[in-house]
Amino acid sequence: MIRAKIGKRVKIHYTCKLDDGAVVGTSREKEPIEFTIGQSQVLPGLEEAVHGMETGESRTVRIPPDKAFGPHREELITDIPRDRFPDHITPQVGQRLTVDRPDGESMPVTVVAVSESKVYLDKNHPLAKENLTLELELLEVS
Repeated sequence: MIRAKIGKRVKIHYTCKLDDGAVVGTSREKEPIEFTIGQSQVLPGLEEAVHGMETGESRTVRIPPDKAFGPHREELITDIPRDRFPDHITPQVGQRLTVDRPDGESMPVTVVAVSESKVYLDKNHPLAKENLTLELELLEVS
């Protein structure tokens, strides 16, 4: 059996759950994911959990927010004047939208509040501040 270590490419199946047991992601019904340990291609907690596993091994780990999507940062909640909102979209709390950044890239946001004059958008990742439980299976190391 080959052990996963820094510099090795790994192929895994995973299931990601929140503290309430809700599944927020899985590779089980599709292709496994592949990444190279030590290249920061995945969440730090996932990379740390896979490091040291042997092919064929399964494990379940809990990853805190600082090793996953980070804490919820209040400074990432912004507002825009409602009149700058596109006419064909009626903003609603909980709605997920994509906005264009000044550099031309797109960014997902969540509508967190709506007033007559403003729409408040949260730029935090939807899983910010969440503990994640990962069920992992190491399929291959190369």
